Amino acid sequence: MIRGRILTAAVLLLAAVLSGCAVTGSVPGAGSGAKPGGTITVFAAASLKATFTQLARTFEAENPGTTVTLSFAGSSDLASQISQGAPADVFAAADAATMQKLQDGGLTEGAPRKFATNTLAIAVPPGNPAGIAGFKDLARPGVKLVTCARQVPCGAAAARTAEAAGVTLSPVSEENAVTDVLGKVTSGEADAGLVYGTDIKAAGSKAAGIQFPESGSAVNIYPIAGVAGSRNRATAQAFLDLVTGPEGQEVLAGAGFGPPGAGQGGST
Repeated sequence: MIRGRILTAAVLLLAAVLSGCAVTGSVPGAGSGAKPGGTITVFAAASLKATFTQLARTFEAENPGTTVTLSFAGSSDLASQISQGAPADVFAAADAATMQKLQDGGLTEGAPRKFATNTLAIAVPPGNPAGIAGFKDLARPGVKLVTCARQVPCGAAAARTAEAAGVTLSPVSEENAVTDVLGKVTSGEADAGLVYGTDIKAAGSKAAGIQFPESGSAVNIYPIAGVAGSRNRATAQAFLDLVTGPEGQEVLAGAGFGPPGAGQGGST
């Protein structure tokens, strides 16, 4: 009788221990309905630096106990890092083609979501010393033009625009990120640079912007997705929801980005 009671107590104790282990050993975000918590790493195109920095701080304030670590660079560079195993939970690219490569490789968590669009503009130093008036002026002899490299979304957009306009561009430098192109202009190293309208707006008085109708031939769509293998899927999903939701869309619109439904093609 006593032996039976001891055996029953032991079984109950073992069940309680196993139940406790199941709870404490769970992976963050593995279950449905899990609340955001812990740290996530977000890889984002260079042109998203201002907006995503703001959204990351908003996310942390709205979800106490979370930390968003941000890494900005050219979309193609970031995609290569993820392909090589860099630890990221979220990836926001400046064009659909770059994201598609990761999706085809099984490196995204679910289908990417479109969250913004962007178009090119010409950045010139204050006062526009080279007298750039439109896209065709970028091909004038003696004009020091800087663009993104072709493998970078903003470079691919520049190439598509030039082809559609029948203009041959001969940049003196090709950069790996749109922020580097803008830096060449603001430092006076270039007469003009092809960047996004959002970059010129963020530059304030450091650069002037020239819109041109040919930019409509290369509207870039920005997609965002969770990265496969993330150990904090719940928090990554919550950040995606913020970016694509009303609050995130308001921040992006304020920075000059267009709505996701306005794009026709695949920007850094």
